[in-house]
Amino acid sequence: MSERTLAERLACYASRLRYEDLPPQVVHEVKRRFIDSFATALGAWHAEAHQIARRCALRIRSLPPCTLLGGGQTSPEWATFVNGLLVRFLDFNDTYLSLEPAHPSDNLSAIWAVGEWVGACGRDLITAAALAYEVQCRLCDAASLRKHGFDHVVYGAFSSCLAACKLLQLDEKRTVHALGIAGVSNVALRQTRAGELSMWKGCAFAHAARNGVFAALLAAEGLTGPAPIFEGELGFMKLITGPFRLAPLAAENGPASPDDFMIRRTYIKYWPVEYHAQSAVEAALQLRPQISRLEDIEHIDVFTFDAAVDIIGKDPEKWRPRTRETADHSLPYCIAVALYDGQVTLDSFDERHLHDSALLELVAKVRVHRDATLSARYPKSIPNRIVIHLRGGTSLTAEVEFPRGHACNRMTDSELEQKFRSLVTPLYGADRTAHLLASLWQVEEIAHAKSLMEMFQFIPAEE
Repeated sequence: MSERTLAERLACYASRLRYEDLPPQVVHEVKRRFIDSFATALGAWHAEAHQIARRCALRIRSLPPCTLLGGGQTSPEWATFVNGLLVRFLDFNDTYLSLEPAHPSDNLSAIWAVGEWVGACGRDLITAAALAYEVQCRLCDAASLRKHGFDHVVYGAFSSCLAACKLLQLDEKRTVHALGIAGVSNVALRQTRAGELSMWKGCAFAHAARNGVFAALLAAEGLTGPAPIFEGELGFMKLITGPFRLAPLAAENGPASPDDFMIRRTYIKYWPVEYHAQSAVEAALQLRPQISRLEDIEHIDVFTFDAAVDIIGKDPEKWRPRTRETADHSLPYCIAVALYDGQVTLDSFDERHLHDSALLELVAKVRVHRDATLSARYPKSIPNRIVIHLRGGTSLTAEVEFPRGHACNRMTDSELEQKFRSLVTPLYGADRTAHLLASLWQVEEIAHAKSLMEMFQFIPAEE
């Protein structure tokens, strides 16, 4: 008997994983990611990219309809795209770092949309989320996309498609076809994250997830897809990654412990910046109280690992960002604004900051250095060392390895709740925000995903 293809293996895993296979700690972690992701999504409500996508989505009618965050109805594919754009746009949602970096909570908009479309319950949503995290993160462990010029969202087409298939209750055969459709047609270029970054940076995974849902819906109706998608003559491994083997998935071969599940190894962001800058921001803030005047800074040396240099510390645009998307992906800017503001908030990336001559002068003083010893510690840790040189010859040094929110330095539930309140209260007020938070902690009790999405409505349905 021939060995199963990877798509067949993933389809089998998706069909067999049950809510009862998830330890209580994993269920709790999924709920934390729902809370974090709804928070980051609602914090991005006023983003121009969201308003553009929302207008497009509201032109679409679907039976049954799916709910846009805040209110309004569209198709499951468009709800996945718009809500996913919101989750990702602020670069404040969770992260996983391995051979390929990722933001696995980007899968959640597909789960919310398809879950609503099929009438799934809260436990179904939690199971689909654990599945998506498991598959995307294992793929990130298996092979790099970035080094071949492709974007990390390529893996998201597979993980979001599998989650959608799970919620649609597709059999293994149709799930394999869905993976074939999703994989062959969703190869995204890394140019999304090179040079000056555009609005598309926050949309790229939402697009991959939308197409993952689209593939699942087609396969559900019987459309066949190319196979074998991973091992084929002109398949994924041949053209994109090279051969790889996927490690055993949690509960694939029997009961699993909490830490076997990949969601427990991912990181919630404490600061609204690209993840490789998280520890640099913390190091800068540790040093800030020791600096009387920013004018006394002669220059700043940041010693970091290769991935940080390649992603957020080498392009000339990172020293004079013209867009929010470039600024929150700029190691020099994130360090400078932490020192300048004494904190890093969403406002640290507004137009006023991007045109502040004093801040930009400070950004210009940042020098980024590759450090082989730090590169050797990545991705198990996220080490950044900052040395600030002051007039008169004084130097200040700080190094942070596990920033707050990392799996080795977890944010507490109370810290997560504070993050939720800070992003959601401006839209909903304190009382309703408290009610939303309490409801999300009980998401496993929700009988129908539609009620989850409708909790966040504040725009009249006739919009």
